[in-house]
Amino acid sequence: MRKVSPFVLCGGAGTRLWPLSREAFPKQFHKIIGEETLFQQTCRRLIGETFGPLNVLSNQQHRFIIADQLQEISAPSATIILEPVGRNTAPAACVAALMAAQEDADSLVLLAPSDHVIADAASFSRAVTAGTDAAQDGALVTFGVEPDSPHIGYGYIEVGKSNAAALTVRRFVEKPSRQDAEKYVDSGRFYWNAGIFLFSAAAMLKLIELHAPEILAVCGQALADAVKDLDFLRLGEAYTRAPAISLDYAVAEKAANIRCIPLGTAWSDLGSWSSVWNRMEKNEAGNVTQGNEKDQVLFANTTDSYVYSDHGCVAVIGLENVVVVTTEDAVLVASKTDVEAVKEIIERAKTSGKTYALHHNRVYRPWGWYQTLNRGDRYQVKRIMVKPGGILSLQIHNHRSEHWVVVSGSLHVTKDDNTAILSENQSTYIPIGSRHRIANLGEVPAYLIEIQSGTYLGEDDIVRFDDVYGRKTEE
Repeated sequence: MRKVSPFVLCGGAGTRLWPLSREAFPKQFHKIIGEETLFQQTCRRLIGETFGPLNVLSNQQHRFIIADQLQEISAPSATIILEPVGRNTAPAACVAALMAAQEDADSLVLLAPSDHVIADAASFSRAVTAGTDAAQDGALVTFGVEPDSPHIGYGYIEVGKSNAAALTVRRFVEKPSRQDAEKYVDSGRFYWNAGIFLFSAAAMLKLIELHAPEILAVCGQALADAVKDLDFLRLGEAYTRAPAISLDYAVAEKAANIRCIPLGTAWSDLGSWSSVWNRMEKNEAGNVTQGNEKDQVLFANTTDSYVYSDHGCVAVIGLENVVVVTTEDAVLVASKTDVEAVKEIIERAKTSGKTYALHHNRVYRPWGWYQTLNRGDRYQVKRIMVKPGGILSLQIHNHRSEHWVVVSGSLHVTKDDNTAILSENQSTYIPIGSRHRIANLGEVPAYLIEIQSGTYLGEDDIVRFDDVYGRKTEE
Protein backbone atom coordinates (compact mmCIF):
# COMPACT_ATOMS: atom_id res chain seq x y z
CA MET A 1 0.00 0.00 0.00
CA ARG A 2 1.20 3.51 -0.82
CA LYS A 3 2.22 5.35 2.37
CA VAL A 4 0.26 8.45 3.33
CA SER A 5 2.15 11.72 3.95
CA PRO A 6 0.79 13.29 7.16
CA PHE A 7 0.62 17.08 7.48
CA VAL A 8 -0.30 18.28 10.97
CA LEU A 9 -1.96 21.70 11.18
CA CYS A 10 -0.60 23.35 14.30
CA GLY A 11 -1.89 26.92 14.45
CA GLY A 12 -4.77 28.26 16.50
CA ALA A 13 -5.72 31.39 18.39
CA GLY A 14 -5.84 29.72 21.80
CA THR A 15 -9.18 31.25 22.85
CA ARG A 16 -11.63 28.41 23.39
CA LEU A 17 -9.88 26.90 26.43
CA TRP A 18 -8.74 30.17 27.97
CA PRO A 19 -7.15 30.85 30.43
CA LEU A 20 -5.17 27.59 30.19
CA SER A 21 -4.84 28.03 26.42
CA ARG A 22 -3.46 31.34 25.11
CA GLU A 23 -2.31 32.56 21.70
CA ALA A 24 1.35 32.13 22.66
CA PHE A 25 0.72 28.60 24.01
CA PRO A 26 -2.55 27.20 22.57
CA LYS A 27 -4.40 24.08 23.65
CA GLN A 28 -2.58 21.57 21.44
CA PHE A 29 0.59 22.06 23.52
CA HIS A 30 -1.13 21.27 26.84
CA LYS A 31 -1.67 17.93 28.58
CA ILE A 32 -5.45 18.20 28.74
CA ILE A 33 -6.43 14.57 28.11
CA GLY A 34 -3.80 11.98 29.00
CA GLU A 35 -0.11 12.14 29.87
CA GLU A 36 0.97 13.76 26.59
CA THR A 37 -0.08 16.98 24.91
CA LEU A 38 -2.74 16.92 22.20
CA PHE A 39 -0.06 17.71 19.63
CA GLN A 40 2.10 14.82 20.81
CA GLN A 41 -0.87 12.44 20.72
CA THR A 42 -1.66 13.55 17.17
CA CYS A 43 1.91 12.94 16.05
CA ARG A 44 1.97 9.49 17.63
CA ARG A 45 -1.18 8.54 15.67
CA LEU A 46 0.59 9.54 12.46
CA ILE A 47 3.70 7.43 12.99
CA GLY A 48 3.67 3.84 11.78
CA GLU A 49 3.42 1.59 8.77
CA THR A 50 0.51 3.49 7.24
CA PHE A 51 2.33 6.82 7.21
CA GLY A 52 5.38 8.41 5.66
CA PRO A 53 7.60 11.09 7.24
CA LEU A 54 5.83 13.60 9.47
CA ASN A 55 5.22 17.21 8.40
CA VAL A 56 4.01 20.03 10.67
CA LEU A 57 2.60 23.35 9.44
CA SER A 58 2.74 26.11 12.04
CA ASN A 59 4.00 29.63 12.64
CA GLN A 60 7.16 31.27 13.87
CA GLN A 61 5.82 31.84 17.38
CA HIS A 62 5.42 28.12 18.12
CA ARG A 63 8.40 26.71 16.24
CA PHE A 64 10.59 25.85 19.23
CA ILE A 65 7.67 24.49 21.27
CA ILE A 66 6.93 22.09 18.40
CA ALA A 67 10.56 21.01 18.13
CA ASP A 68 10.79 20.42 21.90
CA GLN A 69 7.55 18.44 22.09
CA LEU A 70 8.58 16.25 19.16
CA GLN A 71 11.89 15.59 20.90
CA GLU A 72 10.10 14.69 24.14
CA ILE A 73 8.29 11.79 22.46
CA SER A 74 11.36 10.79 20.43
CA ALA A 75 9.40 11.34 17.21
CA PRO A 76 11.24 10.60 13.98
CA SER A 77 12.65 13.63 12.20
CA ALA A 78 9.82 15.89 11.04
CA THR A 79 9.69 18.71 8.51
CA ILE A 80 8.42 21.84 10.27
CA ILE A 81 7.01 24.38 7.82
CA LEU A 82 6.51 27.93 9.09
CA GLU A 83 3.80 30.21 7.73
CA PRO A 84 4.61 33.94 7.87
CA VAL A 85 0.97 34.46 8.88
CA GLY A 86 -1.96 32.11 9.51
CA ARG A 87 -4.27 31.72 6.53
CA ASN A 88 -6.66 28.90 7.56
CA THR A 89 -6.78 25.39 6.10
CA ALA A 90 -7.19 25.94 2.34
CA PRO A 91 -3.75 27.56 1.79
CA ALA A 92 -2.26 25.01 4.21
CA ALA A 93 -3.73 22.16 2.13
CA CYS A 94 -2.31 23.75 -1.02
CA VAL A 95 1.20 23.92 0.48
CA ALA A 96 0.90 20.30 1.61
CA ALA A 97 -0.16 19.18 -1.87
CA LEU A 98 2.60 21.17 -3.56
CA MET A 99 5.27 19.73 -1.25
CA ALA A 100 4.01 16.17 -1.69
CA ALA A 101 3.82 16.62 -5.47
CA GLN A 102 7.53 17.52 -5.53
CA GLU A 103 8.20 13.90 -4.58
CA ASP A 104 5.35 12.26 -6.50
CA ALA A 105 2.24 13.81 -8.06
CA ASP A 106 0.24 10.76 -6.96
CA SER A 107 1.33 11.08 -3.32
CA LEU A 108 -1.45 10.70 -0.78
CA VAL A 109 -1.70 13.47 1.82
CA LEU A 110 -3.50 13.40 5.17
CA LEU A 111 -4.35 16.84 6.56
CA ALA A 112 -4.99 16.57 10.31
CA PRO A 113 -5.59 19.16 13.06
CA SER A 114 -3.19 18.94 16.00
CA ASP A 115 -5.70 19.54 18.81
CA HIS A 116 -8.25 16.72 18.45
CA VAL A 117 -8.78 13.77 20.76
CA ILE A 118 -9.21 10.39 19.03
CA ALA A 119 -9.74 7.54 21.45
CA ASP A 120 -8.43 4.60 19.40
CA ALA A 121 -5.33 5.21 17.28
CA ALA A 122 -5.60 1.77 15.65
CA SER A 123 -9.18 2.47 14.51
CA PHE A 124 -8.04 5.83 13.14
CA SER A 125 -5.25 4.17 11.15
CA ARG A 126 -7.71 1.61 9.75
CA ALA A 127 -10.05 4.43 8.69
CA VAL A 128 -7.20 6.17 6.84
CA THR A 129 -6.31 2.91 5.11
CA ALA A 130 -9.96 2.41 4.16
CA GLY A 131 -9.94 5.77 2.40
CA THR A 132 -6.78 5.31 0.34
CA ASP A 133 -8.46 3.59 -2.64
CA ALA A 134 -10.92 6.45 -3.08
CA ALA A 135 -8.15 9.02 -2.68
CA GLN A 136 -5.98 7.26 -5.26
CA ASP A 137 -8.94 7.35 -7.65
CA GLY A 138 -9.05 11.14 -7.32
CA ALA A 139 -11.71 11.62 -4.62
CA LEU A 140 -11.39 14.11 -1.78
CA VAL A 141 -11.90 11.96 1.31
CA THR A 142 -13.21 13.36 4.56
CA PHE A 143 -13.77 11.60 7.87
CA GLY A 144 -17.03 11.53 9.81
CA VAL A 145 -17.93 10.73 13.40
CA GLU A 146 -21.23 9.04 14.22
CA PRO A 147 -23.06 11.59 16.39
CA ASP A 148 -24.19 10.62 19.88
CA SER A 149 -26.02 13.91 20.49
CA PRO A 150 -27.44 16.85 18.50
CA HIS A 151 -24.29 18.95 18.96
CA ILE A 152 -24.71 22.45 17.51
CA GLY A 153 -21.01 23.33 17.67
CA TYR A 154 -19.95 20.84 14.98
CA GLY A 155 -20.36 20.79 11.22
CA TYR A 156 -22.28 17.85 9.72
CA ILE A 157 -21.81 15.66 6.64
CA GLU A 158 -24.82 14.11 4.93
CA VAL A 159 -23.98 10.84 3.20
CA GLY A 160 -25.75 8.69 0.64
CA LYS A 161 -25.95 4.92 0.42
CA SER A 162 -22.86 3.09 -0.77
CA ASN A 163 -21.60 -0.47 -0.82
CA ALA A 164 -18.01 0.74 -0.67
CA ALA A 165 -16.05 1.69 2.46
CA ALA A 166 -16.10 5.33 1.34
CA LEU A 167 -19.60 6.82 1.49
CA THR A 168 -20.87 9.32 -1.05
CA VAL A 169 -21.13 12.83 0.38
CA ARG A 170 -24.31 14.71 -0.47
CA ARG A 171 -23.61 17.97 1.34
CA PHE A 172 -21.89 19.74 4.23
CA VAL A 173 -23.86 21.64 6.88
CA GLU A 174 -22.17 24.19 9.14
CA LYS A 175 -23.20 24.30 12.83
CA PRO A 176 -26.98 23.80 12.55
CA SER A 177 -29.74 24.93 14.89
CA ARG A 178 -30.71 22.61 17.72
CA GLN A 179 -33.90 21.58 15.90
CA ASP A 180 -32.03 20.73 12.70
CA ALA A 181 -29.29 18.90 14.59
CA GLU A 182 -31.90 16.70 16.25
CA LYS A 183 -33.34 15.84 12.83
CA TYR A 184 -29.87 15.01 11.50
CA VAL A 185 -29.11 12.63 14.35
CA ASP A 186 -32.50 10.92 14.08
CA SER A 187 -32.14 10.43 10.30
CA GLY A 188 -29.01 8.29 10.55
CA ARG A 189 -27.64 9.92 7.38
CA PHE A 190 -25.40 12.49 9.05
CA TYR A 191 -21.95 12.42 10.60
CA TRP A 192 -20.05 15.06 12.52
CA ASN A 193 -17.33 16.57 10.33
CA ALA A 194 -13.98 15.75 11.94
CA GLY A 195 -12.11 18.25 9.76
CA ILE A 196 -9.58 15.65 8.56
CA PHE A 197 -8.92 15.22 4.84
CA LEU A 198 -7.18 12.61 2.69
CA PHE A 199 -6.34 13.29 -0.96
CA SER A 200 -3.83 12.76 -3.69
CA ALA A 201 -1.56 15.73 -4.29
CA ALA A 202 -2.55 15.90 -7.96
CA ALA A 203 -6.29 15.81 -7.20
CA MET A 204 -6.04 18.57 -4.59
CA LEU A 205 -4.02 20.83 -6.88
CA LYS A 206 -6.61 20.37 -9.64
CA LEU A 207 -9.43 21.24 -7.22
CA ILE A 208 -7.65 24.35 -6.00
CA GLU A 209 -6.79 25.41 -9.55
CA LEU A 210 -10.49 25.06 -10.45
CA HIS A 211 -12.11 26.60 -7.38
CA ALA A 212 -9.44 28.85 -5.81
CA PRO A 213 -6.71 29.61 -8.37
CA GLU A 214 -5.48 32.64 -6.40
CA ILE A 215 -4.48 30.29 -3.57
CA LEU A 216 -2.50 28.07 -5.91
CA ALA A 217 -0.59 31.02 -7.36
CA VAL A 218 0.54 32.58 -4.09
CA CYS A 219 1.27 29.26 -2.37
CA GLY A 220 3.37 28.16 -5.32
CA GLN A 221 5.37 31.37 -5.08
CA ALA A 222 5.67 31.08 -1.29
CA LEU A 223 7.08 27.58 -1.62
CA ALA A 224 9.46 28.65 -4.39
CA ASP A 225 10.75 31.43 -2.13
CA ALA A 226 10.96 29.22 0.98
CA VAL A 227 14.27 29.21 2.88
CA LYS A 228 15.79 26.85 5.42
CA ASP A 229 16.28 28.32 8.90
CA LEU A 230 17.96 25.93 11.32
CA ASP A 231 15.64 22.90 11.26
CA PHE A 232 12.66 24.85 9.86
CA LEU A 233 11.38 25.67 6.37
CA ARG A 234 10.10 29.25 6.17
CA LEU A 235 7.54 29.94 3.45
CA GLY A 236 8.02 33.10 1.41
CA GLU A 237 6.11 36.34 2.02
CA ALA A 238 3.83 35.64 -0.95
CA TYR A 239 1.88 33.43 1.47
CA THR A 240 0.56 36.55 3.21
CA ARG A 241 -1.47 37.34 0.07
CA ALA A 242 -3.43 34.08 0.26
CA PRO A 243 -7.07 34.48 1.31
CA ALA A 244 -7.82 33.26 4.83
CA ILE A 245 -10.39 30.57 4.02
CA SER A 246 -11.07 27.02 5.13
CA LEU A 247 -10.67 24.01 2.88
CA ASP A 248 -14.35 23.25 3.42
CA TYR A 249 -15.50 26.57 1.96
CA ALA A 250 -12.84 26.92 -0.72
CA VAL A 251 -12.92 23.41 -2.15
CA ALA A 252 -14.79 20.64 -0.31
CA GLU A 253 -18.29 22.10 -0.62
CA LYS A 254 -17.73 22.58 -4.36
CA ALA A 255 -16.01 19.28 -5.17
CA ALA A 256 -17.93 16.80 -7.34
CA ASN A 257 -16.05 13.71 -6.17
CA ILE A 258 -16.01 13.61 -2.40
CA ARG A 259 -16.27 10.62 -0.07
CA CYS A 260 -16.65 10.08 3.68
CA ILE A 261 -15.03 7.41 5.86
CA PRO A 262 -16.58 6.83 9.32
CA LEU A 263 -13.84 7.04 11.95
CA GLY A 264 -15.29 4.25 14.09
CA THR A 265 -13.90 5.65 17.35
CA ALA A 266 -14.73 8.38 19.86
CA TRP A 267 -13.60 11.83 18.75
CA SER A 268 -13.68 15.41 20.03
CA ASP A 269 -12.14 18.68 18.93
CA LEU A 270 -12.21 19.88 22.57
CA GLY A 271 -13.88 23.06 21.41
CA SER A 272 -14.90 24.18 24.90
CA TRP A 273 -14.40 23.38 28.56
CA SER A 274 -17.74 21.57 28.41
CA SER A 275 -16.21 19.23 25.82
CA VAL A 276 -13.30 18.56 28.16
CA TRP A 277 -15.75 17.75 30.99
CA ASN A 278 -17.58 15.36 28.65
CA ARG A 279 -14.36 13.45 27.94
CA MET A 280 -13.18 13.10 31.54
CA GLU A 281 -13.91 10.51 34.21
CA LYS A 282 -16.32 11.99 36.76
CA ASN A 283 -16.92 11.35 40.45
CA GLU A 284 -20.27 10.29 41.87
CA ALA A 285 -21.53 13.89 41.77
CA GLY A 286 -20.54 14.34 38.14
CA ASN A 287 -17.59 16.58 39.00
CA VAL A 288 -14.16 16.64 37.32
CA THR A 289 -10.93 18.10 38.68
CA GLN A 290 -7.65 18.66 36.84
CA GLY A 291 -4.39 20.51 37.29
CA ASN A 292 -1.27 20.48 39.41
CA GLU A 293 -3.22 20.92 42.64
CA LYS A 294 -6.32 18.82 42.02
CA ASP A 295 -6.08 17.39 45.53
CA GLN A 296 -6.75 20.95 46.76
CA VAL A 297 -10.01 21.38 44.82
CA LEU A 298 -12.84 21.28 47.36
CA PHE A 299 -16.51 20.69 46.55
CA ALA A 300 -19.61 21.11 48.71
CA ASN A 301 -23.14 20.64 47.36
CA THR A 302 -21.79 20.94 43.80
CA THR A 303 -22.68 18.73 40.83
CA ASP A 304 -21.81 18.25 37.15
CA SER A 305 -18.95 20.76 37.28
CA TYR A 306 -15.38 21.07 36.04
CA VAL A 307 -12.54 22.68 38.03
CA TYR A 308 -8.95 23.16 36.87
CA SER A 309 -6.27 24.67 39.10
CA ASP A 310 -2.56 24.89 38.44
CA HIS A 311 -1.88 26.37 41.89
CA GLY A 312 -3.49 26.86 45.28
CA CYS A 313 -6.84 25.83 46.70
CA VAL A 314 -10.16 26.28 44.88
CA ALA A 315 -13.44 25.77 46.76
CA VAL A 316 -16.74 25.42 44.86
CA ILE A 317 -19.89 25.49 46.98
CA GLY A 318 -23.58 25.16 46.15
CA LEU A 319 -23.25 25.25 42.38
CA GLU A 320 -24.11 23.00 39.44
CA ASN A 321 -23.09 22.83 35.81
CA VAL A 322 -20.18 25.29 36.16
CA VAL A 323 -16.62 25.57 34.88
CA VAL A 324 -13.88 27.07 37.06
CA VAL A 325 -10.38 27.39 35.62
CA THR A 326 -7.71 29.15 37.65
CA THR A 327 -4.15 29.87 36.57
CA GLU A 328 -1.54 32.08 38.19
CA ASP A 329 -2.73 35.23 36.42
CA ALA A 330 -6.37 34.60 35.45
CA VAL A 331 -9.59 32.93 36.62
CA LEU A 332 -12.57 31.80 34.54
CA VAL A 333 -15.96 31.09 36.14
CA ALA A 334 -18.77 30.17 33.74
CA SER A 335 -21.87 28.09 33.25
CA LYS A 336 -21.04 25.00 31.19
CA THR A 337 -23.84 25.89 28.80
CA ASP A 338 -22.42 29.39 28.12
CA VAL A 339 -18.69 28.75 28.42
CA GLU A 340 -18.06 29.10 24.67
CA ALA A 341 -18.72 32.83 25.11
CA VAL A 342 -15.19 33.02 26.51
CA LYS A 343 -14.15 33.85 22.93
CA GLU A 344 -16.05 37.12 23.20
CA ILE A 345 -14.24 37.96 26.44
CA ILE A 346 -10.85 37.34 24.87
CA GLU A 347 -11.61 39.43 21.78
CA ARG A 348 -12.64 42.27 24.07
CA ALA A 349 -9.41 41.88 26.08
CA LYS A 350 -7.28 41.90 22.91
CA THR A 351 -8.98 45.07 21.71
CA SER A 352 -8.11 46.80 24.97
CA GLY A 353 -4.49 45.58 24.79
CA LYS A 354 -4.61 43.17 27.75
CA THR A 355 -1.63 40.79 27.61
CA TYR A 356 -3.42 38.03 29.54
CA ALA A 357 -5.38 37.32 26.36
CA LEU A 358 -2.16 36.33 24.60
CA HIS A 359 0.44 35.19 27.13
CA HIS A 360 0.69 33.14 30.29
CA ASN A 361 2.59 34.36 33.29
CA ARG A 362 5.09 31.67 32.29
CA VAL A 363 6.65 32.51 28.93
CA TYR A 364 8.34 29.77 26.92
CA ARG A 365 11.56 30.30 24.99
CA PRO A 366 13.70 27.87 22.94
CA TRP A 367 16.15 27.61 25.88
CA GLY A 368 13.48 27.04 28.57
CA TRP A 369 11.07 29.49 30.24
CA TYR A 370 10.76 32.44 32.59
CA GLN A 371 8.01 33.34 35.03
CA THR A 372 7.36 36.70 36.67
CA LEU A 373 7.04 36.33 40.46
CA ASN A 374 6.73 39.95 41.51
CA ARG A 375 7.06 43.42 40.07
CA GLY A 376 6.87 46.97 41.24
CA ASP A 377 8.30 50.44 40.68
CA ARG A 378 11.79 49.98 39.15
CA TYR A 379 12.09 46.27 39.99
CA GLN A 380 10.96 42.84 38.76
CA VAL A 381 11.62 39.32 40.07
CA LYS A 382 11.63 36.30 37.75
CA ARG A 383 12.08 32.57 38.08
CA ILE A 384 14.02 31.16 35.12
CA MET A 385 14.48 27.56 33.94
CA VAL A 386 17.25 26.75 31.46
CA LYS A 387 16.89 23.28 29.98
CA PRO A 388 19.90 21.00 29.40
CA GLY A 389 21.75 22.33 26.37
CA GLY A 390 19.84 25.62 26.54
CA ILE A 391 21.84 28.75 25.69
CA LEU A 392 20.52 32.29 26.05
CA SER A 393 21.68 34.92 23.56
CA LEU A 394 24.79 37.02 24.16
CA GLN A 395 23.14 40.35 25.00
CA ILE A 396 23.15 43.64 26.82
CA HIS A 397 20.46 45.74 28.53
CA ASN A 398 20.54 49.52 28.28
CA HIS A 399 18.08 50.31 31.07
CA ARG A 400 18.36 47.63 33.74
CA SER A 401 20.84 45.70 35.85
CA GLU A 402 20.30 42.14 37.05
CA HIS A 403 21.17 39.96 40.05
CA TRP A 404 21.18 36.20 39.47
CA VAL A 405 20.91 33.53 42.18
CA VAL A 406 21.15 29.88 41.14
CA VAL A 407 18.73 27.75 43.18
CA SER A 408 19.12 24.38 41.43
CA GLY A 409 21.59 22.86 38.96
CA SER A 410 24.56 24.74 37.55
CA LEU A 411 25.02 27.38 34.85
CA HIS A 412 27.89 28.56 32.69
CA VAL A 413 27.87 32.36 32.93
CA THR A 414 29.57 34.78 30.55
CA LYS A 415 29.99 38.38 31.75
CA ASP A 416 31.99 40.63 29.46
CA ASP A 417 35.39 38.92 29.15
CA ASN A 418 34.91 36.59 32.11
CA THR A 419 33.30 33.16 32.40
CA ALA A 420 32.36 31.18 35.48
CA ILE A 421 30.33 28.18 36.64
CA LEU A 422 27.61 29.07 39.14
CA SER A 423 26.12 26.27 41.22
CA GLU A 424 23.33 26.13 43.77
CA ASN A 425 23.29 29.12 46.20
CA GLN A 426 25.87 31.06 44.16
CA SER A 427 25.11 34.45 42.58
CA THR A 428 26.41 37.20 40.31
CA TYR A 429 25.61 40.79 39.35
CA ILE A 430 25.10 42.03 35.75
CA PRO A 431 25.51 45.82 35.46
CA ILE A 432 23.75 47.94 32.84
CA GLY A 433 25.52 47.62 29.48
CA SER A 434 27.43 44.45 30.40
CA ARG A 435 27.55 41.72 27.74
CA HIS A 436 26.24 38.53 29.31
CA ARG A 437 24.99 35.04 28.57
CA ILE A 438 23.77 31.96 30.43
CA ALA A 439 24.18 28.37 29.25
CA ASN A 440 23.21 25.07 30.82
CA LEU A 441 25.90 22.59 29.85
CA GLY A 442 24.66 19.98 32.29
CA GLU A 443 22.18 17.12 31.99
CA VAL A 444 19.41 18.42 34.28
CA PRO A 445 17.35 21.63 34.18
CA ALA A 446 18.86 24.60 36.01
CA TYR A 447 16.78 27.17 37.90
CA LEU A 448 17.69 30.70 38.94
CA ILE A 449 16.04 33.74 40.45
CA GLU A 450 16.62 36.96 38.52
CA ILE A 451 16.09 40.36 40.16
CA GLN A 452 15.90 43.22 37.67
CA SER A 453 16.31 46.85 38.66
CA GLY A 454 16.17 49.93 36.45
CA THR A 455 14.19 52.64 34.74
CA TYR A 456 12.69 50.29 32.11
CA LEU A 457 12.09 46.56 32.50
CA GLY A 458 10.38 45.60 29.23
CA GLU A 459 11.40 42.48 27.32
CA ASP A 460 12.40 44.62 24.33
CA ASP A 461 15.36 46.08 26.28
CA ILE A 462 17.62 43.47 24.71
CA VAL A 463 20.39 43.97 22.16
CA ARG A 464 21.54 40.58 20.87
CA PHE A 465 25.04 40.02 19.54
CA ASP A 466 24.80 36.27 19.03
CA ASP A 467 21.94 33.78 19.24
CA VAL A 468 22.14 30.06 18.50
CA TYR A 469 18.41 30.02 17.69
CA GLY A 470 18.63 32.70 14.98
CA ARG A 471 16.27 35.08 16.81
CA LYS A 472 16.06 38.77 16.06
CA THR A 473 16.30 41.47 18.70
CA GLU A 474 12.54 41.86 19.01
CA GLU A 475 11.82 38.16 19.60
